Amino acid sequence: MKKEKGRSKLQELFQHPLYNLPRPELQEDDWLLRLKTDAEVEDSVGEDEDEENSITNDSEWQSASEEDGYDKVTWTRDKETHPPWLQFQLGISRWELYDRNDPNLAQLTHYLATNRILGAVQKTGGTQLKLLLSFPNYGQALLKPMRQSRDAETDVNLFYFSDFERHNAEIAAFHLDRLLGFNRIPPVVGRLVNITTEIRDITADRKLSRTFFTSPAGNTCFYGQCEYYCSTENPVCGRPHVLEVSLAAMLPDLTLAPRRSWRSPWRRSYSRTKLAQWEKDPAYCDTVKQTPPYNSGTRLVDLVDMAVLDFLMSNMDRHHYETFEKFGNETFLLHLDNGRAFGRHSQDEPSILAPLTQCCR
Repeated sequence: MKKEKGRSKLQELFQHPLYNLPRPELQEDDWLLRLKTDAEVEDSVGEDEDEENSITNDSEWQSASEEDGYDKVTWTRDKETHPPWLQFQLGISRWELYDRNDPNLAQLTHYLATNRILGAVQKTGGTQLKLLLSFPNYGQALLKPMRQSRDAETDVNLFYFSDFERHNAEIAAFHLDRLLGFNRIPPVVGRLVNITTEIRDITADRKLSRTFFTSPAGNTCFYGQCEYYCSTENPVCGRPHVLEVSLAAMLPDLTLAPRRSWRSPWRRSYSRTKLAQWEKDPAYCDTVKQTPPYNSGTRLVDLVDMAVLDFLMSNMDRHHYETFEKFGNETFLLHLDNGRAFGRHSQDEPSILAPLTQCCR
């Protein structure tokens, strides 16, 4: 591929015909979220004329004040007035989380890497420590901390479900997903945060704040509350205050865009002694092909796509996947939660490709 002057190798790659195949034109129902029309705005104003911050034709949404550190902002139906996180959410369609050519992608990653942190609380759910950060313009990001060096490989004696999550795995997974043309992982960046001034001193989460301490080496540490590795024996520590983390853009709130969680047919047993059915039955895919939603549409080949992604990053922890409820079964799969990827970069795990090897024969 000949590189043109002034363009990066990535830009050149995305100009290749394979990345620019014809796609169906998006219809109104193909967007996950949409702004209100003028008629809908007028109706909402008529229903509550006394509302203090009523919506008008010129103002779609307006913050009340700068209390608690939030910026006073006004967002109109003009997309240019929206912060990068909102533009990202409004750009989610039936077929992908973002358009690779959307200039907002660069703005969003810059926003995640540089915006002032206003608040930090522990994120519920999952098995390992993660935080939810808030920004002054009402945006949020999911933080995963650095727990080990980038080149540290998973101990060969550890089971796949016992490994630490890696912050850099989330970053690398986002970029690999882009290179494969999937666009199914929310944008993720790396960032250095001061865990004293940007987490401990501003958190309103009392349970989290109780877990901070100073290590014998003089480093600020914390461990939070979670199922695995949240203890004084497995703390997250700065050097002495600075910590490397990953920050992921948040998907729309579940009240606005509900998601459905699906158990993967090729889920592992998560047992030290038992094998999953697909590991014992070479003809397992024949059953899957007859089971909704895998018996129609693109769901099965989308699972194969996900298996290829997981194989390339050695991710054995794909037990579930999610889709947006609005689009039913005719939509893409979200490739979320990739923290246990890239654990063994010197060894491939062929069993991850089971959906491909069992179904494409």
